Amino acid sequence: MGRKVTVATCALNQWALDFEGNLQRILKSIEIAKCKGARYRLGPELEICGYGCWDHYYESDTLLHSLQVLAALLESPVTQDIICDVGMPVMHRNVRYNCRVIFLNRRILLIRPKMALANEGNYRELRWFTPWSRTRQTEEYFLPRMLQSLTKQETVPFGDAVLAARDTCIGSEICEELWTPHSPHVDMGLDGVEIFTNASGSHHVLRKAHARVDLVTMATTKNGGIYLLANQKGCDGDRLYYDGCALIAMNGHILAQGSQFSLDDVEVLTATLDLEDVRSYRAEISSRNLAASKASPYPRVKVDFALSSREDLLEPLSEPLEWTYHSPAEEISLGPACWLWDFLRRSQQAGFFLPLSGGVDSAATACLVYSMCRQVCEAVNNGNQEVLADVRTIVDQLDYTPRDPRELCGRVLTTCYMASENSSRETRDRAAELARQIGSHHVGLDIDPAVKAVVGIFSLVTGKRPLFAVHGGSRRENLALQNVQARIRMVVAYLFAQLSLWARGARGGLLVLGSANVDESLLGYLTKYDCSSADINPIGGISKTDLRAFVHFCLEHFQLPALQGILAAPATAELEPLADGRVSQTDELSYSSLRPGGLRRLWCGGAPAAASRVRTDRRLSHRLSGARGVERCFRAPFCRVCPSLSRCHPALQ
Repeated sequence: MGRKVTVATCALNQWALDFEGNLQRILKSIEIAKCKGARYRLGPELEICGYGCWDHYYESDTLLHSLQVLAALLESPVTQDIICDVGMPVMHRNVRYNCRVIFLNRRILLIRPKMALANEGNYRELRWFTPWSRTRQTEEYFLPRMLQSLTKQETVPFGDAVLAARDTCIGSEICEELWTPHSPHVDMGLDGVEIFTNASGSHHVLRKAHARVDLVTMATTKNGGIYLLANQKGCDGDRLYYDGCALIAMNGHILAQGSQFSLDDVEVLTATLDLEDVRSYRAEISSRNLAASKASPYPRVKVDFALSSREDLLEPLSEPLEWTYHSPAEEISLGPACWLWDFLRRSQQAGFFLPLSGGVDSAATACLVYSMCRQVCEAVNNGNQEVLADVRTIVDQLDYTPRDPRELCGRVLTTCYMASENSSRETRDRAAELARQIGSHHVGLDIDPAVKAVVGIFSLVTGKRPLFAVHGGSRRENLALQNVQARIRMVVAYLFAQLSLWARGARGGLLVLGSANVDESLLGYLTKYDCSSADINPIGGISKTDLRAFVHFCLEHFQLPALQGILAAPATAELEPLADGRVSQTDELSYSSLRPGGLRRLWCGGAPAAASRVRTDRRLSHRLSGARGVERCFRAPFCRVCPSLSRCHPALQ
């Protein structure tokens, strides 16, 4: 009997409730794995239905269609002669579980339910699933009739067990279980399990890849063994981006690394490994062997199948490699850009509309769209036919092939500078120059007629005309006159997003992009229903510090010299009158004064308070420390709106 095994893991861009599309991507990954010689294929968490189904998990149809996809997989010739490990929801004794279903040659070997559910930050798994709490125990699961006719099985094992193949032993973990203080792989490894698998639905957070890789390498360093991690990738329809990073490790070393950011819907990793390397590594660790001698055994499901072949002496082994990490600025340039692409193609819209103010935040958002265009062009140049088909659908031109990201940006991004009498020539020029350099279709317009009309209605009804503070008005008048400008920009943005392509003779509408960073959301430093109120906000989970680093990255790597002036300019909303044609109002949030006495987060009913913008001379400091504790998804965490900022925090009275 041989001892070299070839195993496969993958990252799939699955869509929530897209059962047919998900089935095809699963089959494609299995086919690729078999072509590479793998005899075990691991897929992401809940890959059959898609991870982000949320309350659709309550619906019986979700369970039914998942079973139908499983039946199609069992019946397909593609799944023959390879152990397939797929994820789906399963109802057992009227309790819904997040499960792995492992099958081989039309027979289900084991249904393994998740034992530790993710229920913090962006995750709410306890809302839809129940954890399996009976460690090292299994029950009989009665298969639905549609599966019994295929598998010729009436019942299959359901619970916490491992697979005993002819040549090795395989144990499963599911996502969160790797992150728990006492992960299942510890006890499984002590009981002789040599191959650990982890199916994840893990979303992107800046710098998270370091923790993910460390957990896997440390698990196999202390206990030895082979570890496979699969993950969802892309945007499955919600505000999260899942960042792939599939990997294979052995004895503390990485043997295969998947991409963290990619437009490929299916990515498969394989590695050929020697089981004797695991056995000899473990044999040298006396403390581990002493603990193993006292370990409680797992139920074993015997599998008459070998992952190795008899004649494998000359088969080459995979070599260890160093994991390549992205810098935080690179992560921002790639992750949100990939999320934008998925959101755009799945919304079936024709592009984006971005109010471009000439400041750092809106410039960063524009750079993300430009980065998206760069990745689309790169994927097309590399022969990705799915991306080519999607971009042709978006631009409504069947013979179009994108080559230049600037040219593509002109088709999918419309930027707009909305000037008022308080706008300066400097910000107008900076916005126009950045639009020219990235190639967006740029529009300049004046909102003063709309502002005067709205203020005129108020004056007509009340007989009073509000004034700015510099003209003798009160603080309330000053704030109201600023906010009406900001809110009119939101109304104008949505009007142009719906009709600007119609005016140009093109089909479709545009998604409105917001540009409010996470610090502004947590601090309440924004105008309610201004341009921060958008369809999607790709920088809504990123701090100002990281955003500035990202803009510096774009300046150097994308050759956009207009960003130099934007970075050097003082931050200003330009909502108050100019002084001799120059900016007199600056908005400065001090991120260097992260001290306990600084302004803390504003909370209203347990939710981040979104308060009316306070336009005073300010140097506000706050305790964010890189937005610690904030899940950095790509839409701002807007919840209930606080009706009165002064009642939330006295520091802003």
